[in-house]
Amino acid sequence: MRTEHLDPDDAGIARAAALLRGGGLVAFPTETVYGLGALALDGLAVRAIYAAKGRPATNPVIVHVPGAAEAAALASPWPEAAARLAARHWPGPLTLVVPRARAVPDEVTAGGGTVGLRAPAHPVAQALLRALGAPLAAPSANASEHVSPTTAAHVLADLDGRIDAVIDGGPCPVGIESTVLSLAHGVPRLLRPGAVSRDALEAEVGPLASGPPPSGPPASPGQHPRHYAPAGILAVAARGALEETLARLPAPRGAIVRGPPPRDADAAVSLPGEPGEFARGLYAALRSLEERGCRSIVVEALPESAAWEAIRDRLARAAG
Repeated sequence: MRTEHLDPDDAGIARAAALLRGGGLVAFPTETVYGLGALALDGLAVRAIYAAKGRPATNPVIVHVPGAAEAAALASPWPEAAARLAARHWPGPLTLVVPRARAVPDEVTAGGGTVGLRAPAHPVAQALLRALGAPLAAPSANASEHVSPTTAAHVLADLDGRIDAVIDGGPCPVGIESTVLSLAHGVPRLLRPGAVSRDALEAEVGPLASGPPPSGPPASPGQHPRHYAPAGILAVAARGALEETLARLPAPRGAIVRGPPPRDADAAVSLPGEPGEFARGLYAALRSLEERGCRSIVVEALPESAAWEAIRDRLARAAG
């Protein structure tokens, strides 16, 4: 298969929609990361996502829609809290897990009774959804468990020749995956932190439970213990322990820091000290060090404040 590289113009959007209608796979930019899209209501098309990524069938995928009206049609029921949150945070980086409608195939939900729904804010994603006129199942457009892609080049590095096309919309402005909130069972539950903060959600729906429910299949992606990971070893260390941690890991060694690079690093990337800017550059930095041959990467530990919660979560999963 030859993977087409499409521009984010009308012709590119039309070509992508045609490929998707034929059961194909198209990667496209969202504000969080690039998604790998297939027709969400076509079980065979969704199965192709799993095959291309090497993704376990037990890991459900998020469905992307233009807005709340289209989301409500895929839920049974569409909770009142979901309507409030969608009005406040959509389009945007928030996924809502709700009871699924009968039309949603098992391939999307990994056989579970809920579905994760999101209305992305990226103009290319919105244009594609509206041109297609159908919901898109779209996990991140990378090899399973690898670092999520924030550029079209990252998508092609993992999936070139395995998918039909990628729409190149430039770097993703948020840079980490969406917040996932379950509204399916009793107290709202934060399944994955993201750019929509815990405080913002609790202002709408009250106190949140955290983490996966104690039983049942995963309700959303991002629940597996190892995720978002480079090929080699990843460790997190306090600033004062960077040199010591690097010394005991295999070379070549890389580092991601918020200040001057450590002396013993073979390669290093310095990212800004503000959480949003750090998140925007994190996955590109991990991939850059991986491409430079680093067998191990040490990331400077982040502050314990709420503003850094989502990034700490991604690093903890990447470290496995």
